[in-house]
Amino acid sequence: MRVLKGEVNTMAPQSLFVLLTAGILVVHRATADDVLCYAEVNMVTGECQDYLGEGVSHLDCCLNIKYAFKRDPLSPCQACRPAEWSQWGEWSPCTVSCQQGVQQRQRVCIGQGACQGGSLEVRACSLQDCCPQSGGWSQWSSWSQCSVTCEKGQRKRTRQCNNPPPLCGASCHGKAEEVEHCDTSQICPTHGQWGNWGGWSQCSSSCIIEGSGKFPTQPRFRECDNPNPSISPRGNPCPGSNRDSRDCTSLPFCPVDGQWGAWQKDSECSVTCGVGRIAQKRSCDSPAPKHGGKYCVGSPTRHNICNTQVPCPIDGSWTDWDEWSECKRLSGDAVKCSSRAALQYRKRHCVGTDHEGKWCEGEARESRSCYNIDGCPLREPGYWTEWSQWGLCSSPCGQSERKRFRECLPTYPDYPPVVEGATKIAETFFWGKPKYKCAEVDGQTLKVQETEECKNTPPCT
Repeated sequence: MRVLKGEVNTMAPQSLFVLLTAGILVVHRATADDVLCYAEVNMVTGECQDYLGEGVSHLDCCLNIKYAFKRDPLSPCQACRPAEWSQWGEWSPCTVSCQQGVQQRQRVCIGQGACQGGSLEVRACSLQDCCPQSGGWSQWSSWSQCSVTCEKGQRKRTRQCNNPPPLCGASCHGKAEEVEHCDTSQICPTHGQWGNWGGWSQCSSSCIIEGSGKFPTQPRFRECDNPNPSISPRGNPCPGSNRDSRDCTSLPFCPVDGQWGAWQKDSECSVTCGVGRIAQKRSCDSPAPKHGGKYCVGSPTRHNICNTQVPCPIDGSWTDWDEWSECKRLSGDAVKCSSRAALQYRKRHCVGTDHEGKWCEGEARESRSCYNIDGCPLREPGYWTEWSQWGLCSSPCGQSERKRFRECLPTYPDYPPVVEGATKIAETFFWGKPKYKCAEVDGQTLKVQETEECKNTPPCT
């Protein structure tokens, strides 16, 4: 390849490919490895799409693995990417129109190399469970009566497609009905005809409702006497109605009473978050009173709820205190089972604050002086508490019971208070579970329980 600036090449066009980029002519001589390069591959049909041009090798075309190429216009499309299956095509029509057949669909292996699996899928199909089968006719019925009672008319007979019945939507060949002429040998009756209309009567109302598109009406009448229908043979009465009407368009409009229009906002919402109150007003204009009608009844103003849809600030609140930490000294000195005081800590957390609400007031951490008696045997025996209050019934209906307890509490050693600084004396707490027991009650030394029935509970349904 060579690059020419401002120079025109006069070689045969079928052996050179010329590109113009930023004012520079790039001339490329065709080789046996040149291909037609495409920017896309149809992932259903495997066909090349979005033609880019020719005069490049398939290696250059495939610098982008999303591209594809053809050796010549009649060659199959070859994708640059590694081999992969296209999407499955549409299912073919069912091979039969009734009972069970099959359908097929195919996919194409697109890319360089071989795809694993098959290119064809087959599934069973059934457009309808049975195949149509023509039926047979029954015997003809008797002829019907003549269609008229005088002069000439028609009569008919029918047959049924049920001998045997057709199957699966089929029918019988031929007609299900036959028609022939018939003569009654009777004279026809005289049918009635209308006489002239009478004069117009009074209007149905004395005024017109404005905007209704309707008017009061006035009627007129006529008689069936031109001629009267014959009696023997009996003639038909006159067709249609003996009454006619027309609109009364020259009347005055009817009075229109006023009606309230929709409520409209008359003030801003009383709050900037959450819901509050808002003043509203309305006008007597839906419609306004006209033609002597009455004015609207009721108040033109009211107060209603309003919703800002803005969350209000939520101030935080403290959780319960965490459990006290282990009672110990930071120096690691032994304090367990002795009158040497130590420190312990506990924390709580400010939760629930949202929408710029206030943080909790107070401290999130506190400490206290303590004696560590965890697992320590106590010299003095424990003491029994009084009975607790009775607990709740175990069930809201049917058989139920309640309980109460007495507990054995430890008798702590008579350790002295702890002095912090020159003047401050802090209360000191015992921490941990010591080893102790009380005098035996009902065979127990730590906790006793009483149970009694909850009476008169309702039956369970």
